Amino acid sequence: MFWLLLVVLTTIVVWCWYPDEPLPKGIVIDKLIVYKGKRKMEAYSGNRLIKTYTIALGKSPEGHKQYEGDNKTPEGIYTINARNPHSSYHKNLGISYPNTIDKANALKLGRSPGGDIKIHGLPNARGYTGWFHNRKDWTAGCIAVTNDEIDELYIAVKHNAVIEILQ
Repeated sequence: MFWLLLVVLTTIVVWCWYPDEPLPKGIVIDKLIVYKGKRKMEAYSGNRLIKTYTIALGKSPEGHKQYEGDNKTPEGIYTINARNPHSSYHKNLGISYPNTIDKANALKLGRSPGGDIKIHGLPNARGYTGWFHNRKDWTAGCIAVTNDEIDELYIAVKHNAVIEILQ
């Protein structure tokens, strides 16, 4: 019984830390589609699906972000409008939230829509959590991937690439 348990645990550890297939060299990602309910993000070059990522979302992921502090990940069509190689979450790609509609909806609630919604890696000095980070939604409304994944996305995703975030 001990040996069976050892084999199972070893298999799980190897599977968790075995590197994913990297993006092909020189590929340009011009569209990302996020499926919040599935915790998946697809990367496209033209109409061709290049890679699918498992993601973590805001701590309260159901529904569209309404205002700052609601811990929801927005839904809708945005663009990748910024990149930061020195953020507090390894690297990040900025998402153009809030748009005009988001701002108007938050104003109706008498609240700020918030901002700083990103696709980012893990908190600095916590990269060791790797693959395990996506077992629980933990961000304040962002989309989180591993550090290796944000490294490749940071290079491959073009400025103003479309990101469509769906429930």
